[in-house]
Amino acid sequence: MSEPTTERPLSGAAAPLPSRGFGGLGEMRHLGLLVALALLVVVGLVTRPENFATTSNLVSILSLAATIGVITVGATFVIIGGGIDLSVGAVMALASVWATTLATQSYGPVVMVICAILVGTGAGLVNGLLIAYGRLVPFIATLAMLVAARGLAQRMSDRKTQLIQADNAAIVDLSTTRVLGIPLLVYIFALVVVLGWIVLNRTTFGRRTYAVGGNPEAARLAGIDVRRHTMLLYALSGLCCGIAAILIMARTTTGSSTHGDLYELDAIAAVIIGGTLLTGGRGTIVGSILGLLIFTLITNLFILNGLNTSDQLIAKGLIIVVAVLLQRRNLKERAP
Repeated sequence: MSEPTTERPLSGAAAPLPSRGFGGLGEMRHLGLLVALALLVVVGLVTRPENFATTSNLVSILSLAATIGVITVGATFVIIGGGIDLSVGAVMALASVWATTLATQSYGPVVMVICAILVGTGAGLVNGLLIAYGRLVPFIATLAMLVAARGLAQRMSDRKTQLIQADNAAIVDLSTTRVLGIPLLVYIFALVVVLGWIVLNRTTFGRRTYAVGGNPEAARLAGIDVRRHTMLLYALSGLCCGIAAILIMARTTTGSSTHGDLYELDAIAAVIIGGTLLTGGRGTIVGSILGLLIFTLITNLFILNGLNTSDQLIAKGLIIVVAVLLQRRNLKERAP
């Protein structure tokens, strides 16, 4: 009589470290990120005190962080699972365009929301199928999706911005309606972060994500269906893109093929700065969000001080390089 298949303890896989405080891995790194945030706040207060320390600027920072932040949550899961998703900005744009076509808008805001979520999840599922079962390299598969999704969005919208009609103002209300002075879309972002933290740190799905990213072969031998889990990770990333599309439609009152340009850069950079290894197996939601806030503050400071956008991109690029070099140094120090 054969034994029932059970998920056995991993041997050789990079299992997640015990959860402590902010969520486990890298509490010292979290402290360092908080110090970096504090320094950026000081820079803002010194250089533009009359503009930086205002309620409107704080709301602006949170609103911008909300849209990219939802995408960052999905990107964190994918990168911890050993993958990469370059298509997130384009998928968000496609979801926003599809949800704001006249045909979709005629059914009302609920259908628009469902459409955005389904389109995002569907695109992520296609990525997952190509990578997990088609054996495509994640970089190539998601790069192809980036090009295809952006092209389809341009084709559907005829390269025109699609306005949300007055009958569907309920979506715009997510940006204009405030509770305790904060827009509803920021609360949606916070909810996604909390749910992402719970899934990653308190569920079997989260433990399997760390295992698959740390050592796929050991995870397979432990009874985990690595291909199915990989597919689900990319579907989750697509779901986050669909939610982000709703938020950007609320902020801009439009659907456009230009939405999400370079969002993949900001999301992946935030995840890396937050301490998630590009090779997979280690990372936290909290670290990613702190990394996101650092990038958002940098963007805000550049705008307030009237600095060139090109310089902003150069600064972000340098930060990414430094973060990766620090990762490599830490890995060498931990190696036996």
